[in-house]
Amino acid sequence: MLKGINQWCYPENTSIEKVFEYSKVAGFDVVELNLYQKGGEGLTLETTKTEAEKIASLASDNQIQLRSLSTSLLWETPLCSPDENIRKQGIHVVERMLEIASWIGMDTILVVPGAVSKEVSYDVCYKRSQESIKQILPLAESLNVKIGIENVWNKFLLSPLEMANYIDEFESRNVGAYFDVGNVLQFGYPEQWIQILGDRILKVHVKDFSTSIGNGSGFVPLLAGDVDWKEVRHALEKIGYEDTLTAELTPYALCPYTLADDTARHIDLIINTK
Repeated sequence: MLKGINQWCYPENTSIEKVFEYSKVAGFDVVELNLYQKGGEGLTLETTKTEAEKIASLASDNQIQLRSLSTSLLWETPLCSPDENIRKQGIHVVERMLEIASWIGMDTILVVPGAVSKEVSYDVCYKRSQESIKQILPLAESLNVKIGIENVWNKFLLSPLEMANYIDEFESRNVGAYFDVGNVLQFGYPEQWIQILGDRILKVHVKDFSTSIGNGSGFVPLLAGDVDWKEVRHALEKIGYEDTLTAELTPYALCPYTLADDTARHIDLIINTK
């Protein structure tokens, strides 16, 4: 498995050059970039093919692989929104992610399919998000980029059985799971999710969580929470997973590259545990 780190692990104003430099020095194989609305460091909805290729070249110069792309924009433009115009904006975000990923050579994009709320019931979120992704799927297949559905705190896809079924209903090799280990700890066991999702898992996010806190403040550095990393590692080995373990953690306020150093060592321990 490869050691990865998400761009969000560094403070917001960290240049893309520094992201690659810090990650290389810490010993990471992979950096996961994020798509922004505009501004920011790196990729945006307005990024051109030439600009994307320059970023890919810069990563290559630092011996860093770019294998996946994430975004927070789908929280603002959910694929399950009651407003058709907002859904169309969300579809545009995903289509741009697919296009940019194909320019760079990334094989997977991360998609949050929607969120259950007072305005959007569970069954409607299920139906609308699938309908939106089905509109996007022909582009994903033509570009040969996979859509990884992430399990997040969105009151949706709350069991591995349901998530597996949700994915299978697309009947496409271009839709799978982007599995986040720490996100399920509040209501399940990540090693069980891994075994049930099996080869549907395209990519893995690693973060830890303290169940005694039990809310958004409970996310802690790797190895500092309640994830049973030995069981997680065994489950990944059992399903034959050989792709990236990408850290998605809150940046340190002081000396931001220290998080990269610490996290790289932590992922080494996870990968090498027996």
